Parts: sequence; structure tokens; C-alpha cells
Amino acid sequence: MKIYLIYGGKSAEHDISILTAHSIIKAIYFNYYEVVPVYITKAGAWIQGQSLSEPVAFSENLYLEPGSEKRFADSQDGKSYGELISPADIQSEDAVIFPVLHGPNGEDGTVQGLFEVLNMPYVGCGVLASASGMDKIVSKHLFQQAGLPQVPYVAVTRNDWKNDREKIFIQCEGSLIYPMYIKPANMGSSVGISKATNLEELTAAIETAFRYDRRVVVEQGIEAREIEIAVLGNDDVHTSVPGEIVKTKDFYDYEEKYGNEEVLLQIPAELPEEITAKLQNYATIAFRALDGSGLSRCDFFVTKNNEIYINEVNTLPGFTSRSMYPLLWEQTGLKYSDLVEELIQLALKRHEEKLSYQFVE
Repeated sequence: MKIYLIYGGKSAEHDISILTAHSIIKAIYFNYYEVVPVYITKAGAWIQGQSLSEPVAFSENLYLEPGSEKRFADSQDGKSYGELISPADIQSEDAVIFPVLHGPNGEDGTVQGLFEVLNMPYVGCGVLASASGMDKIVSKHLFQQAGLPQVPYVAVTRNDWKNDREKIFIQCEGSLIYPMYIKPANMGSSVGISKATNLEELTAAIETAFRYDRRVVVEQGIEAREIEIAVLGNDDVHTSVPGEIVKTKDFYDYEEKYGNEEVLLQIPAELPEEITAKLQNYATIAFRALDGSGLSRCDFFVTKNNEIYINEVNTLPGFTSRSMYPLLWEQTGLKYSDLVEELIQLALKRHEEKLSYQFVE
């Protein structure tokens, strides 16, 4: 069976996607699968590389350039080449798509819609769950309907910001207190997130967030631990032990997440059993509220009084060697290679079920 590994992409998380793809290639069971790498450039071109029967040595080898022949570099600083293709060219029988595209155009339902049109099984959440989970404002509405506790927030559109900043300031300072955290509505890996402790910083933070999206969310800052739960399954949902991000700065930003070797992940997190059970239950509720499938990572805030607030659900969490999601499952008893295999099987099961539906013409 072929595994079409789709990575790269046009988002700010392009390079993180490369690291994730390399980790999966090193973990996949090549005695069962042939891996077809498909690299999406930052400009949006699709380049299909040489089919793999074994891992490539370096993540840098996965950056592909158009060439007359498909081949991977035999050194870390060499160039790898592939064939320019149309997205529809990946349509194939006896194949599964494994997308590891983070951020917009990757985990927001857009590329998942393409896979649906191609009628191919693919790893991860579907169109609805991907789009809803990616959008912090929409997901907050769904979590509220599901009865999940959240910190107070204000949603801001670019048009409102352009036409009446004073009204936005009144809304934020009238319903929230400093510090506040400002985030693009559709972005991951802490890209575009800032902390504001006064009006001047709030203004700058909103401007920064608008570089990445036309909608922004301003959240109430609280003193809390950051606890994460990994979710795996389709209708039958399983949750991992909790993990904690031990922060070395005020908040876990993009640079600290991927550039700071001193970041610590405490797995399992030290929590009372009843709080762990509550977090796992909330993660299951959130996953189902989004109509999730395959995988997700559910992020929470837990205060010193053990009050729990859901932060967000990441429908395509990172798979780098330092990423929380696979580490949580390793500590729960599922090693990385088996996790990858389970995700492939979940994709096949979901697709088989979908084919059984009856459509009325």
C-alpha cells in the first residue's frame, strides 16, 4: 500500500511540517508501505519525490526542487528533486494520504476537502472538525455549547479594528483585565501570539495578530499550568495521560516551542487523580463537539485551585521528536511507530464506513 505523505505548505509553519514529516518517515513500517513524499512549496507548488522504501537521512533532504528526475540528496546540504504535479495527480487506489500540513491550508479543512473530492482515505480529522478546531472563535462557540469552561475573551475583526478601535479597547478593558493574550483566530504553533499588559502593548499585539488572519481573539490571562491531553480514535475515543509544559518564559511562544532546548515537558503531569479524569473527560467532550476523528491534542489551563479551562484543540499536533502528542502516547503505552500505524488504520476504517453510506440521487 502507498502512503502519500503531504508536507510543507504555504503557512508560517512550513518548516515545522518538514520536521514532522521526517519523524513520521523514520517511524513508518516500510515492510508494509511504500511512502510517496509530496512536498508543497511556500509558493504552493506540489512536488512529488522519489518513492521511499527506507527513511531519508536528514530532514533537509525533504525540501524538493523541480527536476528532470526524482532523487533525494545523499548529503545533508545537497539538493533533492521531484516532479511538479497537480494536486489531483495523487489520486490512487490502494493508498492512504498522511497530511502533516500545519496551520492554514493544512489543518483548517481546505486540503481535507480536496481529499474528500479525490475520495481517498486520509489520516486525521475531516473537513468540519479541522475547520472548527483551527478557528479559535468558532471552536469557543462549540465548547460553550458543550458546557466546557473557558476564560473570558473578546473576538475582533479587521473591519471593526479599522473602523472603531476605541470600541474594541472599551470591550477588551471593560470585560477583561491585564495581562491579556492576543492570538490570530486561525494559526497554530503559537505563531502571532503576544502578551499585553497595557493599552499600548494591546494595540501592538492586535496589529501583530492581524498579520496572520482577518480575525483575532483577545483572551483573559490567568495564572495557570498548561496541561495537554492526547486524543486518539474515531467514534471510540481514547485519551492519554496528561502532560505539562514547564515554561521558562511568561508564555510558551513559537520560539520557545521550537528553538529553546531548555523547554521541559513533564509527562505524566503531577495532578490529583480526579483532576486527570476530569481533563480526560473534557478532552473527549471537546473532540466529539468538533466531530473529531483520528487524532487531536486538547490543551487546558489548570489553576492552583485546580480550576480547569479549555484552551484549544489542535487537530493536527506536531510529530517532531520533541512534540507533546507522541510523547504522551509513549508514556501511555503506545510507541511512536505503533501510533503512526494506528492512525493509518483509523483513516482506512473511517473511509470504509463512509463508502457504506447510501446516497439518494
